[in-house]
Parts: sequence; structure tokens; C-alpha cells
Amino acid sequence: MKEKKPLYRKVNTRTRGVRHRHGSDFSKTRHRSDVLTGMSKGVQRGLDYTPLYKFLLSKIGNCWNEIYSEAISRLDKPDPIFKMVAKRQDLGNDIILESESTYFSGLYIDTDGTLQVVNPDINENSLKPLCKCCTHTFNGITFSQQYTD
Repeated sequence: MKEKKPLYRKVNTRTRGVRHRHGSDFSKTRHRSDVLTGMSKGVQRGLDYTPLYKFLLSKIGNCWNEIYSEAISRLDKPDPIFKMVAKRQDLGNDIILESESTYFSGLYIDTDGTLQVVNPDINENSLKPLCKCCTHTFNGITFSQQYTD
């Protein structure tokens, strides 16, 4: 049986203008004599979970236990799943902001154990871009409204 692709991808961190979570975890301490360790353990930069979010959106209405077990088998850690999926509707967010111009629907697990959208009334037609320089998307679809001052 062919192994499925992971639900995350590495972003090119050397490309000019690519911004990731910056910090002084290593750059401020590398020349200090009292610090014996290298870069901070567990700090990961340059991972994009867009494939996970698209996978979860494609599984709306299906059994959560099956979705979760497949997603976990294809991820490096379970945390990104719960950025998008809430255990109850009242705990869920309507919209998830992935980057400065990439939005996704918030999801939740209903009482029957199926994956549902927190607010199905929100779509690419109901959202306005925050700036005119970026291409804003909602669930992978470009916003239909134009930027206005």
C-alpha cells in the first residue's frame, strides 16, 4: 500500500521576504560562555499546515474519529489540528487566520461526532480585504470584494 503524503510542507526559509516566527532563541546566546546548548529544542520554523486545513475542509460532514486518526498519522504533531477544530461549537472560531492574508473556516465536532463548520454563512463573498497589496483568500478562494479605504 502506498504511503500518503504528509499534511504539512516545509516552507523555503531562505527566500527573501519570507517571514516566520522570529526570535532570539539562538542568535542572542550563541557567543555567551554560560550557555552550553545550541538552538532551542523543539522550536520549528518553516512549516506550513495549509494541506492539513484543506484536508479537514474536504472532510466536513464525516466521522471525526476517522478524520482524526488519518490526520494524526500524516502529521508531525497533533497541535495544528486544534487550531482549526474545536471540541464544541461554542468554543470554535468563525474564521482562522493562517497568515496575514489567508483565512479558513473554523470547524467543530458536533454531538454526533461529525465535523461541522462553526459559521457556514461566512464565505469569500462576505469578507473584505484588509489591504490592497495582498491577495486575500478564504478556504483557498480569492475574496470577491475589493479593498476600500
